[in-house]
Amino acid sequence: MAKILIVDDSALARRGTRKILEGAGYEVVEADEGFSALERFFVEKPSVVLLDVTMKDMDGIEVLKRLREVDGNAKVVIVTADVQSSTRGLAHEGGASGFVIKPVRAESLLEAVQKALQGGDLCN
Repeated sequence: MAKILIVDDSALARRGTRKILEGAGYEVVEADEGFSALERFFVEKPSVVLLDVTMKDMDGIEVLKRLREVDGNAKVVIVTADVQSSTRGLAHEGGASGFVIKPVRAESLLEAVQKALQGGDLCN
């Protein structure tokens, strides 16, 4: 099954997301901040990146931009508690494949991952 990179500065959020994904049969790798996310992306070559927006060193929108610069086909789903339409717009403009609101529900997370793997766009 596909490999998913979870990027979130909250260990609790990563743990919950990992549980959902592994329960669905996905392989999971993690990063706790933006710079390590970029490194893990190159090393692990995940099928999908689940990316938080609010992080200490580099926000998720900047990480998204950098990922898309180096790999225009990177599939990135934004996973955030930030429900502002401007954040969703920035994610869409940045090339995100999907957008999931925290707290994460298994159903919406798995739907977004599946859609990203199939090349769909849930940012609208």
